[in-house]
Amino acid sequence: MTLAAVHHWIVVLDIEGFSTRPNPVQRSLRQAMYEVLRDALAEAGLPDGAVATEDRGDGVLVLVQPQVSPVLLAGALVRALDDCLAEKARIFNEAHALRLRVALHQGLVSRDADGWSGDAVNWTFRLVDAAPLREVLARAGRANLAFIVSDEVYQAVVRHEYRTVDPAAYLPVGFEAKHGIPARGWITVPGYPAPPGLDGGSGPGTGLGPGPAAAPAAPAPAPGSGGAPTGGVVFHAGVVHGDQVAGDKNVHHAPNSPGRR
Repeated sequence: MTLAAVHHWIVVLDIEGFSTRPNPVQRSLRQAMYEVLRDALAEAGLPDGAVATEDRGDGVLVLVQPQVSPVLLAGALVRALDDCLAEKARIFNEAHALRLRVALHQGLVSRDADGWSGDAVNWTFRLVDAAPLREVLARAGRANLAFIVSDEVYQAVVRHEYRTVDPAAYLPVGFEAKHGIPARGWITVPGYPAPPGLDGGSGPGTGLGPGPAAAPAAPAPAPGSGGAPTGGVVFHAGVVHGDQVAGDKNVHHAPNSPGRR
């Protein structure tokens, strides 16, 4: 039986260059990723029972209940992930380097006997897989992770200058989702004042968007990401025009210390 759709904050972690590694290295990277996630959740102080995780092979889906503040996710959790990754970097050699792309979105998700589904989940995976985010992390050789939020989360949370979140470190980026749908996100890289390649250093063929001077002052929400919310918690899902994610749409059960590439 499918339960009614419920609002969640949605975080996705994805390991950089996972498929290029030999099987034993993939196994060790997965183990390290889960250790980093568990330690970071505890360090950030997320309440027990407020978080559910679903394995995605080269990454993990994290569903966070709506009573948890998104400021905690964009602030303390990202810093804790960066710190825990830096600790792993002291153990792993270059061939085993663990670096993550991390995305944050929100919306309605439904749970059935086999897992979770919803356009908000689909959209979060489009964010974490966006080519500009991949390129930013590739350029950020000292970084442990690159973090992207949906335009909706940026407008509701990041731009309000909460003490633990620095909006000046985020820059906007446009990218194309499935079926040519234009999309928008905001990227930051812990340890960098601005995301490399979005700070005026992008070149031809990079796919990186313009800096803030070229961005509208009040950007419209991306298709599939809903409208700008009121208050700290958003309780609506985005309007999706067409399918956004290829493959299986069900999820099955299962700032600022420099790092290195």
